[in-house]
Amino acid sequence: MTRTYLPDAFATHKVEAMVKLLGLDPLDAEQWDFLQSETTQDLQAAPGSGKTTLIGLKLALMADAWTSVTCGVCVLSHTNTAKNEIADRVASLAAGRRLLRYPHFIGTIQSFVHTFLALPAVRAKGVEVRSVDDAAFETAAIKLLQHPNYSTLRSYVERQRDGTGIVTGATLAYKQGELVVTGATREPPFRAETTSGKQLSSLKWTLARRGIFRYQDMYAIAQQYLAEHPDIVPAVSARFPFVLLDEMQDTSATQHGLLDLVFASSPTVVQRVGDTNQGIYSDADAVSGPASFPLSGAGELPVSRRFGPQIAAVASRLAVRRPQQVHGAGPDGQVAVLLFDEATATDVVPTFERMAAVIVPEDVLLRRPPRVLGARQGQGGSQAYPQSISCYLPGYTPPGRPTAHRALIDAARAAGIQWRSGADSHEAATELWNALRASFAPLTGEGLPALGRLERSAATPGGRVRILLRELLTHGATFDEASWGMITEQLTIQMKLLADRPLKAVGLEFTPAAEAAAAAGGVPRSSAAVPAVRAVPGTIQSAKGETHAATLILECLEKTGKKFDVTEALRMVAEGSDPQRELKSVQAAVQLVFVGATRPTHLLVLAAHRDRGKRYAEVMIDAGWDVRDLTEH
Repeated sequence: MTRTYLPDAFATHKVEAMVKLLGLDPLDAEQWDFLQSETTQDLQAAPGSGKTTLIGLKLALMADAWTSVTCGVCVLSHTNTAKNEIADRVASLAAGRRLLRYPHFIGTIQSFVHTFLALPAVRAKGVEVRSVDDAAFETAAIKLLQHPNYSTLRSYVERQRDGTGIVTGATLAYKQGELVVTGATREPPFRAETTSGKQLSSLKWTLARRGIFRYQDMYAIAQQYLAEHPDIVPAVSARFPFVLLDEMQDTSATQHGLLDLVFASSPTVVQRVGDTNQGIYSDADAVSGPASFPLSGAGELPVSRRFGPQIAAVASRLAVRRPQQVHGAGPDGQVAVLLFDEATATDVVPTFERMAAVIVPEDVLLRRPPRVLGARQGQGGSQAYPQSISCYLPGYTPPGRPTAHRALIDAARAAGIQWRSGADSHEAATELWNALRASFAPLTGEGLPALGRLERSAATPGGRVRILLRELLTHGATFDEASWGMITEQLTIQMKLLADRPLKAVGLEFTPAAEAAAAAGGVPRSSAAVPAVRAVPGTIQSAKGETHAATLILECLEKTGKKFDVTEALRMVAEGSDPQRELKSVQAAVQLVFVGATRPTHLLVLAAHRDRGKRYAEVMIDAGWDVRDLTEH
């Protein structure tokens, strides 16, 4: 590989100077090994081991030493949150900001596939992409289903329970050299050659020709594009001689297969970082075999600076995918168990809040409010108890799926980062406009033009929209409630004029700041007046990647409906059983507990039903845990 950065990029004196500049703690041996590695490798990083900080440090050093103007660093992650965190870290230094511009790329795997594979393929067919969004596709599909051309399909789905999911989940798949229409998770309940099958395929392809896609569609389109244009592979791999994959444990088999097609047989250096024990994707889509993560000989970061030895000991016992001895080098924390019954379940959260107020320093609680986490949000059909978060918090209302309003805020934040970094401003504006079109699609239909077709005169609706777009790009992440309400009201007016049709009230009533706080587990606006110790409830899945002052894990019924997750975790800790010899269903349940249990810095509390958890109390007390039986008070 032709060298694209200075040979002394990771020299000891440069690393030490960058560590000092960034105000970081001294590096340990394992961190040095990864930082100075210039070959393909995997890194298994324990929760709180400083993985993201280390990635930011390595990228800052590479940016400072990068010499090529045509080849770049490619940094990929699973979520926008992780991607934004990395982008924010590299943007804190002048040298690092180079990585936010051509020829470099920092984004999600999804955005990488869009940018370099799927979107070029779609545009080559003369299709203007209007939206790549599951919610926008659902809206368009339900509307199109009402057309007389789809009467047989409509009649079929109306007779089925949740039948509309057949249509809203219609997805493209690449099979035997061609794109075919299938379901989001399984084949439709009718054959492709039936009338309903033909109408479903027609509906899907009609929306595809209109440029309306689901996220999963883009992987299938990319697969076909690579198969039909093999010259794309050397072009993309030559563009990126160094690839860093973050949160590798959450990369699906489909995603990894595409990345392998591009990079596996090339001279590109691929470094994959993650924690396989935090992988909460379904086993059916897990990456296994030669591509499994981490590969033999992987580096390891076993030291967590998030929590101390007590919580680290729990984490070590619950590492179900790969044995790992986690060493806690963070604050001395405490582990507790709350035992309850049906009569005292509603006392669990208040007791936890009082414990957090006593054990955790007040300033820490203010920065990181305590969290209440469970694997399930609402009640199912089983009579087993407890099933979900709502059993402990009767007034708990699970949040709905992300709305178009939330998507718009996220898009404004992401596009604004790209805009302010000095990267391709046209691309940032285009992405934001496409998000706006998707947000307003339920109200405007398909009457909004592409960005390039918007008029430029400030006297026209198109020109005024361009002005509002610039406002969103420049200030979208910092608006207060009043200014956010004002700009969304103006957008509604201009969208109405652009679409040339009346719109219903859009109701974009929340602020980016409030939404960001909710996403990070902060205190909602409605509870701003309550004490800072008030805990914020949510799912374990939603809290992944967060750090809390105190975390409560509520016992819930695992997905097969036969066992309870916290009880199984307590049993494994008490009995010292081998996690890898447990049932797959138990492993999946305990893996979620592991993710939740590795969030707190100072206090970890596990809630278990007394009838099941009491038998482990003595062992827990001997281990130094605080065991409290709420039924005895």
